[in-house]
Amino acid sequence: MEESARPPVKVIRSARRRRTIEARFKGRVLEVRIPARLSKAEEERAVEDMLARAMKKRKVAPLSDAALSDRAARLNAEILEGHAQWTSIRWVGNMTTRWASCTTSTGAIRVSDRLQHVPDYVLDAVLVHELTHTFVPNHSREFWEWADRAPRAERAKGFLEAYQRFGPGGER
Repeated sequence: MEESARPPVKVIRSARRRRTIEARFKGRVLEVRIPARLSKAEEERAVEDMLARAMKKRKVAPLSDAALSDRAARLNAEILEGHAQWTSIRWVGNMTTRWASCTTSTGAIRVSDRLQHVPDYVLDAVLVHELTHTFVPNHSREFWEWADRAPRAERAKGFLEAYQRFGPGGER
């Protein structure tokens, strides 16, 4: 399976589960339930098998640009008190060193397509960060007071740091 198309996976070990292995999507995360007794190697094989089966059943489609815009509008209303004003927001495939960017003079926001399969809270934190740039164009204390309003903002920063290094396309 192509590494970049791989959704996040959460493995849940259960002492009550004896033989069966089950997988299902919860949002964009594939939860794989396995017996607690499985070795690490058996777990890896089970996860790969379940991931391949689940992806055949359900093509995980990334959010469209329109859905990304709707999400930004919701975050603006709920978190940024409607302060953000942008002209466009879209996925881009040519962003390799940044997660997203905002051209403050035009209000254009671009989001790296590398974020299409991250957990929702991570994408939300990136969107809030870029939306905040539409009314606070720098990384001042005021900026961070707004941007850090995103739910689990600190955790999202940690996720992105690890994802940059170890996620699809990162160092191994």
